[in-house]
Amino acid sequence: MTPLLILICVGIYTLILFGITWWTSRGATNESYFVGDRSSKWYLVAYGMIGASLSGVTFMSVPGGVGVSKFWYFQIVLGYLVGYAVIAYVLLPLYYRMNLTSIYTYLEKRFGIHAYRTGAFFFIVSRVLGAACRMFIVVLVLQKFIFDAWDVPFWVTSLIFVLLILGYTFKGGVKTIIWTDTLQTTFMLLSLVLSVILIGRELNIDGVISHVAESTNASIFNMDWKSGLFFPKAFFGGMFIAITMTGMDQEMMQKNISCKNVGESQKNMMTFSVILVVVNLLFLALGVLIWDYVQAHPEFTAALTDKTMTTDELFPSIALKSLGTVSALFFIIGLISAAYPSADGALTALTASFCIDFLGFNREGSSWTEEARTRVRKIVHVSFSVLLFLTLLVLKAVNDKAIIDLILFLATITYGPLLGLFAFGILVKKRTVHGWPVVIVSLLAPAICFVLNYLAKNMEPGTFLGGYKFGNELLIINGGLTFIGLFIISKRLTHE
Repeated sequence: MTPLLILICVGIYTLILFGITWWTSRGATNESYFVGDRSSKWYLVAYGMIGASLSGVTFMSVPGGVGVSKFWYFQIVLGYLVGYAVIAYVLLPLYYRMNLTSIYTYLEKRFGIHAYRTGAFFFIVSRVLGAACRMFIVVLVLQKFIFDAWDVPFWVTSLIFVLLILGYTFKGGVKTIIWTDTLQTTFMLLSLVLSVILIGRELNIDGVISHVAESTNASIFNMDWKSGLFFPKAFFGGMFIAITMTGMDQEMMQKNISCKNVGESQKNMMTFSVILVVVNLLFLALGVLIWDYVQAHPEFTAALTDKTMTTDELFPSIALKSLGTVSALFFIIGLISAAYPSADGALTALTASFCIDFLGFNREGSSWTEEARTRVRKIVHVSFSVLLFLTLLVLKAVNDKAIIDLILFLATITYGPLLGLFAFGILVKKRTVHGWPVVIVSLLAPAICFVLNYLAKNMEPGTFLGGYKFGNELLIINGGLTFIGLFIISKRLTHE
């Protein structure tokens, strides 16, 4: 498939997105931008959140990783189910009862302005870094398979990508994203299913389900306690990842609290969690087929052996070079459909958080007029677009996978203080904390976790904690340290 044909298809797809934008943003207000006028249909939110939860990184890394870590990723997905239930029946009722637009307003009502701004700050840092890394990986694929053929520089590709997202989120915000996520989830799932069918046919497999079930790569449970994907670590890590990165994340929650009432929002969350399990199983099944394809084609094995190709590059290489025009087309559309929701939602949520949490748009007694809010909101929206674009350029300049992994790790570790703050606020009713000690504790906890992870990775094998490697449980440790620190401070305040 030629780069020109791919670009034409991407252009048509993008025009459809802008058509949806025009339709949904008619008469848009700040209320529709921030919370969709609280009139979103729960089933649309549930379906669209699939695309928002599965980034371009997931689209390539989960199938590619099956040959190395089998189905162990599914242990994390099982933990998600429990985490989403906690969100549905603990956090969502709280958010609706307090009628929140920014979920971090809860921290202000519970602990005061310092905790409130600390929570919002950690979200903004996490989302900027995480969204930029996910965008970077997708832009690299577009650069390699489309724009390099025309000698278009990386910065131009990045600028186009950011401008497209800016364009269709600029006016409608959440109200628009609910519908664009629905479209993008549909194309992503079509791409996924079609890839399974095409690779299955290429390998002459009659029953894909039975073939995958019988594969040695379909092993789900890892019982090596030193592994980062040891079952308890993966399961409980997945549970708390869901609670923090969905339930305590403004980007994900702004869609949920846009539903009419808490009952509909709960139906959305539980429906979404079940669909997500099925979709992740499909990605893992695709991974089995991809690695069977690799075994049947020595050139891929050789490329992996001499490290001219990574496991993340297997799916795009096979889809774009080996399976024909239809596969290439749907892979590109599917990849963009996985990338757009994680970027557009981040841009809208970052704007909402900064305007509400730092500029005080919704603060009682605020002097902001509706016109001023709209004007400043647009300035902030554009400013975060510029920040994401500049971060993409920095990542390209560094062009070091270790640095990218570090940034993704930092984006993950910053959710620990949010977990500790919300957990303490909900579980410890008779104690409170306030002021700068909250900020200090919230900074110390992730710093300690960063050092622990560094020592485990860089000390001589077996010399630190018997060779133990941290996985997703580091998030729990991070949140636990924050919780303990807050408890100690509250105890001292109580005695004083």
